Amino acid sequence: MDKEIINTKVDILVFGAHPDDIELACSGTILKHLELGYKIGLIDLTQGELGTRGNKEIRQLETKKSNSLMNISFRLNLDMKDGFFNINEKNKIKVISYLRHFQPKIVLANSKNDRHPDHGRAADLVKTCCFLSGLSKIETIFEDKKQEVWRPKSLYYYTQFNQEIPDFVVDVSKYIEQKMKIIKCYSSQFYNPKSTEPETIISKKNFLDSIKYRSADLGRIINVDYAEGFIAERYICIDNLLNLK
Repeated sequence: MDKEIINTKVDILVFGAHPDDIELACSGTILKHLELGYKIGLIDLTQGELGTRGNKEIRQLETKKSNSLMNISFRLNLDMKDGFFNINEKNKIKVISYLRHFQPKIVLANSKNDRHPDHGRAADLVKTCCFLSGLSKIETIFEDKKQEVWRPKSLYYYTQFNQEIPDFVVDVSKYIEQKMKIIKCYSSQFYNPKSTEPETIISKKNFLDSIKYRSADLGRIINVDYAEGFIAERYICIDNLLNLK
């Protein structure tokens, strides 16, 4: 791992089961918080190697393009097995080690209930690890050093393919066009009329269009142009009702 990454702590750590999950669901929120000055890191669990279109080498190149447009602090891939990763001790320790190392205040993760079974399993893995990371009797070693315990303050799940009612939404109107550019970095996966690969449910034009119109519908409800939705793991506490919009 790069030395700069080794010494990095972040405000928000975002997990995705596959490269492009994060971009599709919450890249607008990421862009907004980066502009606000927060440090954000991304972790993909798998390389998306089971995807019908493209391959993991193509996905790696597409991810690099996406990263350059988001300008995030870092992005890692834990190289778990796409479609087959388990919530086992090995994978738990791996995620716990990164949680303790980067010490995020907030963690974002996949939807708990979604079309792709990896999404719900990824959400369960991250939820489990956010709790276990705070237990002192679980010992982890990172870069030859024993780690201190760390438990994020909040865990939120971004909404994905399924239509879910969010607990809160983030106004991303200013960032929607950049978000679409970021998503289109994954040209092997989404609508491309010149592609000769098999059509999938996410390669149809309607799916790419739906990212924007679903965001517009969430925005409509809060009287902005575009928004992204999130589901909270626990009740959200606020200090001042007048800060709510």
